[in-house]
Amino acid sequence: MTWMNTAFLRIRKIKTFDSLKVSAYRMFFLGMIGQWSTFSMEMVARTYLVYEITGSTAKLGIMSLANAVPIIVLSLFGGAVADRLSKKRLILLAQIAMSIVSLGNAIAVSVGYLGPAHPESWWVLVVGAAMMGTIIAMAMPSRQAIIPELVDQKQIMNAISLNTMGMSFFQLVGPATAGFAIDSFGYAAVFFLMTVLNISGIVFTACLPKSKPIQPLGRSMLTNVFDGFKYILSHRTVFLLLALFVAAILLAMPYQMLMPVFAKDILKVGVSGQGTLMSVAGFGALAASLTLASLPSRKRGVTLLLANILMGMALVVFAFSVSWPLSIGMMLVVGMGLTGNNTAGAALLQSYTDPEYLGRVMSVMSMSFGLSGLGTFFAGMLAESISAQWALGGLAAVLVAIMLGVLIFLPRIRKLD
Repeated sequence: MTWMNTAFLRIRKIKTFDSLKVSAYRMFFLGMIGQWSTFSMEMVARTYLVYEITGSTAKLGIMSLANAVPIIVLSLFGGAVADRLSKKRLILLAQIAMSIVSLGNAIAVSVGYLGPAHPESWWVLVVGAAMMGTIIAMAMPSRQAIIPELVDQKQIMNAISLNTMGMSFFQLVGPATAGFAIDSFGYAAVFFLMTVLNISGIVFTACLPKSKPIQPLGRSMLTNVFDGFKYILSHRTVFLLLALFVAAILLAMPYQMLMPVFAKDILKVGVSGQGTLMSVAGFGALAASLTLASLPSRKRGVTLLLANILMGMALVVFAFSVSWPLSIGMMLVVGMGLTGNNTAGAALLQSYTDPEYLGRVMSVMSMSFGLSGLGTFFAGMLAESISAQWALGGLAAVLVAIMLGVLIFLPRIRKLD
């Protein structure tokens, strides 16, 4: 019986869902469900619809750029706002705005305007992408910076991992749901469903405790932004972590926007196949996030670097694969690597950043998602010239080279716990 007692004690030490015992974090987690599900569904619906209307990778890139520019321009202000105003209120406003965007797309499809019958109608999705970029820029720093206010310091890695797990779960079920729903009921049904899910998120977020601003309101917004820049530049560890995170997102994330090309033209599996590919990536992300949530907060620097190397190598193989089973396998690995990057990167930044600057530091992390759209824009243009395979594979190879270099030559990052 000794071995049974030992096994039981080991199981008790695994604290995979520890943060969910905190009621405030539980409300936050439930409030994010609507956002996670709609993000993953929108990626399939919006990208495939644009490609179906236009048949152009360049226009996929333009839509990505429309989403990216507001994130790049406004994220730093979003971080300053997060340090000055109530994070709960900012999150609520963002969820309301997301509901309006989804409802607008649903109505445009329902009345028969948004679709292949009107080749010019793709501008609706471009405007929606720009609006979503603005919402993300102003609210994402608050969503990331509020976590240390909801849980203890020792629970931050677990809370972020569970946050990633929730996002990964809906990345698993959302794309496949969107793909099959589009095939069965059309685009309007998906956009209406996204609206309902966003509204459900508003209800739970409203139950969060009031969050207080950290920075006083007396100083100007620009002064706060510049102070944030000075802080990042003067703290080498924070600067290097942000640089690595930006590089990973910039070089890896274009795969999501280019996915319609691989699904429709290379693998020939259609919109439901695209949903399946992205769902498999979500399954890999879910498995990785559950693993990270169960592990102690150690060797996070190595985790960050190895996750990106793994993701980059998988994207290189996926880019040139014409085999459906091989592509499925590589998407599983990509999801695992992306989760390792996002979870370890966010946990390290939240652990090594002073609380009064956290919103602004996380805003740079948010801005990296805008830079991924900029990278996708150039990847789309590059794909028009040299093919989507070489564009995606080349960017992923650069990612692998950078992370290997840091792993070998920058022990400061490798030794971070």
